[in-house]
Amino acid sequence: MPFDLPADQPATFRATVHGTVFGQRADHLDALAAGDPLLLIPDPPGEEDPAVWVHLAEGDPVGHLPPEINTWLAPWLLKGGQASAMAVRVSGAEVPSWKRLLIEVHCEAEI
Repeated sequence: MPFDLPADQPATFRATVHGTVFGQRADHLDALAAGDPLLLIPDPPGEEDPAVWVHLAEGDPVGHLPPEINTWLAPWLLKGGQASAMAVRVSGAEVPSWKRLLIEVHCEAEI
């Protein structure tokens, strides 16, 4: 099946969200709480190192997944795989930016 995950990658995992301090992203984090749904959107096809961007349900971006996840998840999503995410932990400025948002991701084959 073309939407199968790579054999060595989990269907469910937790990851931190990077890049949360650029632009207005930190403001969006303030409105986020554990359990809130999030959108995962890959860069468009053709990007050299595509990232998977994390957005609020309303569409505002809050950051991107780490590069080691982007390398397999972005191409998989672009082939038609689907993933949902939710906030697990949201921390404040006392925590390093790349640890402020922890999410849980669930990958599914196309329905």
